[in-house]
Amino acid sequence: MERLLGFDPQMLFDSFVTGINIFILFFALSYLLFNPVRDALARRRNKIEGELKQAADDKESAAAMKAEYEAKLLEVRKEAEEILEEARKKAKQREAEIIAQAREEASRIVERGNREVELERKKALDEMKEQIVSIATVMAGKVVTASIDPKVQDTLIDETLKEMGESTWRS
Repeated sequence: MERLLGFDPQMLFDSFVTGINIFILFFALSYLLFNPVRDALARRRNKIEGELKQAADDKESAAAMKAEYEAKLLEVRKEAEEILEEARKKAKQREAEIIAQAREEASRIVERGNREVELERKKALDEMKEQIVSIATVMAGKVVTASIDPKVQDTLIDETLKEMGESTWRS
């Protein structure tokens, strides 16, 4: 009877040699192909890990820079607010100075006006006195030329007062 598979020594030897050839081919291909592919994959993995680490560092650095920028921005805003507040204070101080100067000038003007009014009043009084003296002189001349009769004298005084007007005696 014949066997289905015939394991004769030639076939076993050929199978053994084929197995050794496959084993040698496997090691040769692994040395020539698998190791370079593994090295390329390892380099790629290292590169990707490095890029991920770099990206994480960049992200962390960006977050730190953002925080620093926001802190500086806040500081600049505070400084701007302080500058504006200082400008407002200076403006109010300048406003107060201008108002004080204006009040001082107004008081000087009023004082000068009061002095001028006083001078004008004195001048008017002096003129009135001069007029009274001149009237008295005229009256005295009339009295001397006329007789010293009380009736005549009263008439002269009334005439003189009418000539001067009543407004002179009211002030």
